[in-house]
Amino acid sequence: MSNFERKFGKYAIKNLTIILIGCYVIGYIMQYVNSSFLGWLTLDVYQIFTKGQVWRTISWIIVPPESFDIFTVIMLFFYYSIGTTMERTMGTYKYNVFIFRGILLTTLVAFVCFGFTYFLPDLIPETRVVSSYLQMVLGLAKPDRMQVLQVMWETYSLSFSTYYINMSIFLAFAIVYPNMQVLLMFVIPIKVKWLGILDLVLLGYSFVVGGVFAKFAIAAALINIAIFYFSVKNLMHLRPSQIKRRAEFQHKVQKAQSITKHKCAICGQTECDDPNLEFRFCSKCNGNYEYCEKHLYTHEHVK
Repeated sequence: MSNFERKFGKYAIKNLTIILIGCYVIGYIMQYVNSSFLGWLTLDVYQIFTKGQVWRTISWIIVPPESFDIFTVIMLFFYYSIGTTMERTMGTYKYNVFIFRGILLTTLVAFVCFGFTYFLPDLIPETRVVSSYLQMVLGLAKPDRMQVLQVMWETYSLSFSTYYINMSIFLAFAIVYPNMQVLLMFVIPIKVKWLGILDLVLLGYSFVVGGVFAKFAIAAALINIAIFYFSVKNLMHLRPSQIKRRAEFQHKVQKAQSITKHKCAICGQTECDDPNLEFRFCSKCNGNYEYCEKHLYTHEHVK
């Protein structure tokens, strides 16, 4: 267990998958009420830099990557199942790290993509597509560079969505549970590892044939999966149940280590708050009252 996990593991969000699905639900409600409002929530880095719309760095999580239908409901239930399973297997803290790392990587990669589109526009096919579109609509011989950049990001910023984060969750599930069987199309039994390989092939194909925005978004998901794979590679010889027991044991150890031996009866400070703080029992108080060095001589005695 790392020092970072020992210190901040208690702040990990439980049932994070439900929260992510809740974001989807909010997004679909917005899409139904006023779909144009979702345009203010996408990860449009152009608007972040030029208009200061910094909320877009996190609000893009709410934007649903696809339209709502019966298959969306099925997929949400499926991702709820594998997400909660991964949280039980990895532990709440590590699952939080995996999800938030994917979100952070996607956001950072979007900013890198913006730099690429800004400094090297001639190397991007989307630039020519948007320029041709503006020439036809506005009748301009040569559209302004910033105008092209604005329209390009308004059009393609949806590539940075939770779609690839969801795929990374499934790929992580396939890494940990390769031999688990699921029913493809509710009929055909197939091992998860083959579906994982199929997802990787589809991601690779999308990376090759997709535009620059899709390439950057897929790269963020693949980097997250690569980090996850190398972090659990030493556990691949273990069965999922053993990995889960190991995570539960680490949680119990962390909980035991968090039990304090000293606590001031006045301010409530413990040795965890300040390792250099000294504690003493007061012989004049009735009962076992312990005080820190700041309150040992200033407290009122308990009679």
